[in-house]
Amino acid sequence: MNDVASSRMSRVDTAWLRMDNDVNLMMIVGVWMLTPKIGLEALRERVADKLLKYGRFHQRAVADAMGASWVEHEDFDITEHVLVEKLHRAPGQSERAALQQRCGELAMTALDPSRPLWQMHLIEDYEGGSALIARIHHCIADGIALISVMLSITDGGNDPPQRKKREPVDDAEADWLSDAVLKPLSDMTIKAIGMYSGGMQKSIDMLANPQQPLLGSIDMARSGLQVVNDVASIAMMTDDSPTALKGQPDGKKVVAWGEPLPLDQVKAIGKALGCSINDVLLSCVAGAIGSYLRERGDDPDGKEIRAMVPVNLRPLEKAWQLGNRFGLAPLVLPIGIPNPVERVFAVRARMADLKGSYQPLLAFAVLSITGLFVKPVQDAVLNMFAKKATAVMTNVPGPAKPLQFLGSTLRQTMFWVPSSGNIGVGVSILSYGGGVQFGLITDHALCPDPQAIIDGFEPEFDKLVWLTMMLPWAGQNGAA
Repeated sequence: MNDVASSRMSRVDTAWLRMDNDVNLMMIVGVWMLTPKIGLEALRERVADKLLKYGRFHQRAVADAMGASWVEHEDFDITEHVLVEKLHRAPGQSERAALQQRCGELAMTALDPSRPLWQMHLIEDYEGGSALIARIHHCIADGIALISVMLSITDGGNDPPQRKKREPVDDAEADWLSDAVLKPLSDMTIKAIGMYSGGMQKSIDMLANPQQPLLGSIDMARSGLQVVNDVASIAMMTDDSPTALKGQPDGKKVVAWGEPLPLDQVKAIGKALGCSINDVLLSCVAGAIGSYLRERGDDPDGKEIRAMVPVNLRPLEKAWQLGNRFGLAPLVLPIGIPNPVERVFAVRARMADLKGSYQPLLAFAVLSITGLFVKPVQDAVLNMFAKKATAVMTNVPGPAKPLQFLGSTLRQTMFWVPSSGNIGVGVSILSYGGGVQFGLITDHALCPDPQAIIDGFEPEFDKLVWLTMMLPWAGQNGAA
């Protein structure tokens, strides 16, 4: 255990700590399916040896009047965090359905605030192997960091780099604008948001290096205008389209996932259409949601819904550093376009609209600010954002080859991010081991059967494949 015994929690992490409410708990929930089965003692030994090298996993989050701190948990007991349980199945219920039900139950079971905010639940017997459910509070880290952490506990995984001890920083006295907006501006940030060109590149460089002269700069004025426009667009954004997926959640969670699609097929379709892999996948998500609503009498024609999409704001080589360093961008999903090819081009256009936007940085700054507010004010700010979106969506690239864990093969994995405010739909897209799969976590009051949406994902992709094959090829029938 190589971290200091106590340190102040960043404002952004404090915001996540206090974001729990009656219908959404701020936990990232993941599941691993392993073959052959693994044992409890071996699991505890691996977790103690690898995971506890990250200080946050043996520290408690202690709130105070000024925010919160990470404090060493002197009575840490691995048996309270790595548990074993038997999967309970109703008559006629499949093992997968029972596992999905258990994941949903755990997604709305609060972690003990007197202990470090994480837990693992081992189901020793599942489909001829084992299943491992992990729950980690979002205040510990974001998804990119947690994937790096979870990879470290697999066979051959790397320990976190040794860090030199630094003098503690008084976060309350730090300049919030610099901490929340300027420091994350790295080359990786620029690439992630799509700020590549000319004057925008120079403006970002100047923002990241405030010692450079700013006043009188045409480029800075342009950047300032962009920021003003993006702030206005967030504030003036209309509430999202009314559908059956938007309303008052009741707090009962339901999760689902599907079988992976071959990633090379998705790449091939994207290349044929001149679109990215993300464009293809998001188009299939929009199509599956639209079909689900249409089949239930909720006509999606002409409608679009927004999904808040995380944008990474840290260099990927520093993904092992815990904490939350991401912004949020509102992505419009054209659920009302039934033609798969037309829909994928519409998604591509929506993605292009996000290029050059400061909205992810502004969302990060808002989270930083709300970390200073009392909880009722924070909740009011977050509920305003929640009205603007129907879903939270994340798309994470995982390892290209299957991993080994305690000598077993990690054959399939899925995770779900939490939703804030009253948002009741969370969408996860994960590539792993040559495949890409789609997962959902929904509120029972808004979508009692997320598997029905999941089951529409592959048919939407198949329709896109067939229509793409029917398009004229270069040189065919006068095609360019």
